[in-house]
Amino acid sequence: MTVSAESIASAVKAAKGRGLPPVDKWNPPFCGDLDMRIARDGTWFYLGTPIGRAPLVRLFSTVLKREGDKFFLVTPVEKVGITVDDAPFLAVDFEVEGKGRTQKLTFQTSVGDTVTADADHPIRVEIRDGEPAPYVEVRAGLEALIDRKSFFRLFDLGVTEEIDGEDVFGVWSADTFFEIAKATDLA
Repeated sequence: MTVSAESIASAVKAAKGRGLPPVDKWNPPFCGDLDMRIARDGTWFYLGTPIGRAPLVRLFSTVLKREGDKFFLVTPVEKVGITVDDAPFLAVDFEVEGKGRTQKLTFQTSVGDTVTADADHPIRVEIRDGEPAPYVEVRAGLEALIDRKSFFRLFDLGVTEEIDGEDVFGVWSADTFFEIAKATDLA
C-alpha cells in the first residue's frame, strides 16, 4: 500500500537526463493515503516527523502530482495520496533579469526547482484573512507559495498599469503583467 523509496528512486533514475519524471502521463492505480504532509512553510513530514534529508524531499517533490484539489506521489505503478496544507512548494527567492515589460522574474523553490514567471507559469495573489497569499505556478498545476521576504521584493518591483479602464498594481515578467492588487486597494 505504500510507495517505496526504491520505486520512486527507480522512476526518477529512469527519467535521469530527460528532466523531471513524466508524472502527468502516469495513471497508476490508487494505493491509499500515506501519512505524509507538506506544511505551509514547505516542510515535509512523514508520520508527523519532519523529513530532514533534503535529497529525499527533492526526490519526493519530483513525483508529486495534482489532480483537482488532491495531491499524490506517483510512480508508473503506484499512486498514494498525501496532504498539502497550502501549496506544495515554497518560493524562497527570485532573480530579476532586465527591466520593465521585458524583465524576467525567475523563482527558486526550497526543493530546488527554478521557474520563470510567464503566461504558462503565472503569479497570482489571494487575500486570506486580510493578508496577501502570493503564488507562482511551478509545473502542471503545482504552485509555490512566495515567501514573505520575496513578496516584499516583488512588491517593490510593482508598477501601476491601466487594465480595462482600471488602474491595477502588479509586476511584469516575460512580457506578461501579473496583478497584485487594484491600485485603489493600495491607497
